Amino acid sequence: MHNYRQLEVWQIGMKLTKDVYQFSDKLPPAQRFSFISQIQRSSASIPSNIAEGCGRDSNKSLSYFIQIALGSAFELETQLLLCKDIFSVEEQETDDLIDLVQKCQKMLIGLKRSIS
Repeated sequence: MHNYRQLEVWQIGMKLTKDVYQFSDKLPPAQRFSFISQIQRSSASIPSNIAEGCGRDSNKSLSYFIQIALGSAFELETQLLLCKDIFSVEEQETDDLIDLVQKCQKMLIGLKRSIS
């Protein structure tokens, strides 16, 4: 069992989720029940799966949940790229979120390698 709160990647995932929720408030209200919901869920999935994996009893289980978190990070990156292309949002804000997602992806890959 690992203390997920001490993991920098979990802390970044939490910040990312908060930032995504603030960002989603700027998207068109008509997207509230579809697109916005999806980006919020995928962002929250990242730290949630890290925490769940840390609560398991083996590195194999942790690795599995890190892989799920990584998949959610790639899903979120794709959704943010779509936001950039479809909606009139500030490009720099979207780019900053994408940079944070990519940092999280790299850290998840590193964590997965270190426990495998």
